Amino acid sequence: MFRLFLCGVFAVTIALDAFGQEGYQKPPPAVAAILDAPTPPALSVSPTGDHVLLVQSARYPAIEELAAPMVRLAGLRINPKTNGPARPPRVTGISLMPVTGGEAKPITLPEKGKCGSPFWSPDGKRFAVLNTTPSGIELWVCEVGDTKFQKVKGLLVNAAIGEPAQWMPDSRSLLVQTIPHTRGDAPSPPLAPAGPVIQESGGKAAPVRTYQDMLKDAHDAALFEHYCTSQLVIVALDGERTAAHDLGKPGIVTNSDPSPDGQFVLVARLAKPFSYLHPYTSFPRAVEVYKASGEKSATVAELPLQDKVPIEGVPTGPRSIRWVPTNPHALIWAEAQDDGDPKKKVPHRDALFTATAGAEIKGTELLKIEHRFAGLDFFPSGNRMLVRDYDRDRKWVRTFLAPTTTILAPDPKLLWERSSQDRYGDPGAPVARTLPSGHLVIRTAGDPAGDTFFLRGDGATPKGDRPFLDKYNLSTGKAERLFHCPEGAYEEVVRVLNVSGSKVLVRRETVTEPPNVYYRDGVHEKKLTDNTDPAPELRKAKKQLVTTKRADGTTISFTLHLPPGHKDGDSVPAVFYAYPVEFASADTAGQVSGSPHRFTAVGGYSHLFFLTQGYAVMEVSMPIVGPPETANNNFVEQLNDNAKAALDKATEFGIDKTRVGVMGHSYGAFMTANLLAHSDLFKAGIARSGAYNRTLTPFGFQNERRTFWDAPEIYGKMSPFYHAHKIKEPILMIHGASDANPGTFPVQSERMYQAVRGTGGTARLVLLPHEDHGYAARESIGHVLYEQIAWFDKYVKGAKN
Repeated sequence: MFRLFLCGVFAVTIALDAFGQEGYQKPPPAVAAILDAPTPPALSVSPTGDHVLLVQSARYPAIEELAAPMVRLAGLRINPKTNGPARPPRVTGISLMPVTGGEAKPITLPEKGKCGSPFWSPDGKRFAVLNTTPSGIELWVCEVGDTKFQKVKGLLVNAAIGEPAQWMPDSRSLLVQTIPHTRGDAPSPPLAPAGPVIQESGGKAAPVRTYQDMLKDAHDAALFEHYCTSQLVIVALDGERTAAHDLGKPGIVTNSDPSPDGQFVLVARLAKPFSYLHPYTSFPRAVEVYKASGEKSATVAELPLQDKVPIEGVPTGPRSIRWVPTNPHALIWAEAQDDGDPKKKVPHRDALFTATAGAEIKGTELLKIEHRFAGLDFFPSGNRMLVRDYDRDRKWVRTFLAPTTTILAPDPKLLWERSSQDRYGDPGAPVARTLPSGHLVIRTAGDPAGDTFFLRGDGATPKGDRPFLDKYNLSTGKAERLFHCPEGAYEEVVRVLNVSGSKVLVRRETVTEPPNVYYRDGVHEKKLTDNTDPAPELRKAKKQLVTTKRADGTTISFTLHLPPGHKDGDSVPAVFYAYPVEFASADTAGQVSGSPHRFTAVGGYSHLFFLTQGYAVMEVSMPIVGPPETANNNFVEQLNDNAKAALDKATEFGIDKTRVGVMGHSYGAFMTANLLAHSDLFKAGIARSGAYNRTLTPFGFQNERRTFWDAPEIYGKMSPFYHAHKIKEPILMIHGASDANPGTFPVQSERMYQAVRGTGGTARLVLLPHEDHGYAARESIGHVLYEQIAWFDKYVKGAKN
């Protein structure tokens, strides 16, 4: 059927007399056929590597689901009826199979409600789900040998904030955030305000990003406390019976984590005063340790409101607090040594501290770090870890081997260093495995000293990505390649199952074969999934990776998709899709990203749907090259240089330069408006969920470090709103009416539309009810595709030179 649809659609455009109709419109049949194809299942492998769950999810919610009641509080969006997220995931099917392959055994889901994604117990013998019903959120558990879930009775889960439920290290009990039994009804709004809303600064710089959904008044604060307060409970499972006891008193819990021995729980609780300018992640908080029996053991830190954190800085005091997975109950954390200010000149920006849980938490300095702490991974033995730091001025990342204890500790040893943007030089990331406690450590290769471990990476090359799996030896500093993606396909190791690395799960795809997962043991291969092609006709589209140079010699690349039926010598209209990215050097900016051998999957409101309508599609790298402090000084010029170079090269492959439309999402929408304002390269543009007036994001945006008051001329030059009178090519702007992304308020598109319209330009604005920064509802996505195709059909495909 799809083939029949497609043949008739290439020469058809949407009737323009319907273009102004109200209500949700539908895209062409060929597009709808792909849009409504079932999604392939996701895989969830048990921690022990014995079993795999195939998880099927609903693709798109209905607009009625998005229109459900919602309260917006301190950066959260909460459904007041369920006390959970406003848009919970919806799993429609779960099947269990051995990791080596075999028959998939369906698991019966709870009959009522919306089931969430399963999460495994550390021993891999059972898994749990949250089930969202109209009256609240339930917890259900299934044993590996069973075919149905059992409800954990006597509790309702609070999933508004934090981690709602997680397994304890014994794999027989769960730590659950529950709605307190003593909680009453939600606070009613006052009939009249008790007084004005007042904010005051104290004379110290306190830059803040343009966050949305902040608390507005005392009633909002009361609602936030009501919906987010939970009682931590440890629920012990014993067949069909359960036993539970409270952990501490009710509070607003944002983080909770059991210690590896299960004797303690690390808990972060919010404290007052709440902020009207910052999201809950910046609110004051107490980080405490509780005994698993329920009583408080000690306080790790009491942290104030994070309202004076410098741009690109970090808060002072302990941060990134976590358990050392190889110690029964030892903590580790980082603390800034530069007051969190990246502009300060200091010998060390951070230090790591450690402490043992007990009646008093007193940190001992473990090591100092020259640049900003960027993460760590633990070895399963030998009291060792990998520590990463990041130099923001150079965009430079380093990895060290360091001790986890101060006893007879050797100095840290540098293993790797490179530009964080150097994809070609990336040695890969350590492969992890789950300990019986549920905590993660590096998967070592079984040598007695524990010096050999696995690294997995994208394997970027000038010809595209070729993922790899290496075995790296700490003693020799050399890596042995165990797996390398073959040429002509795209394969990656998604799970290492044994210490030798001979048993793995591999995801494989080609230009014509959809992604599927295989079990391999060095001798045998077993296909675990059987995903089919939802759009066979699109396999006739040609895809290739193209590189060229812009005027200053910087290499840029783009993936070119030519539509089905395209013949050499034919001239076709094109869609130019891109997203600007800042680079510190031209060398890294010119590196190729992606692979020409991947399966072209099309879904959502993707630009690739234009292939069904006879357009070519160019997915273009848009590097903005220069020092981090000044790269944006010639942002507009670099956009134009990138676009011109790509279009000039594209003509060699049949692209009609006189019929090209430009489009992008978010920062790509910002790019689109700028290209229309400052060049004559495109016939029309589509800008989705963008920001166009940078004075409304005065404390920086994207990777811009300067404030508006530091560089007002740059903010003005980069803001297409300032140049709206220059936009003479038609521009379609689409925006979610409930966009929560920092900086991209819907008013950005509303004001930009008024500016273009008011200065004589051709513009159309589509506001999508209830939609966020990205669009979710089936009706919204169908309408967006309709709008996009109709716009370019009218102003690009049908354009006259």
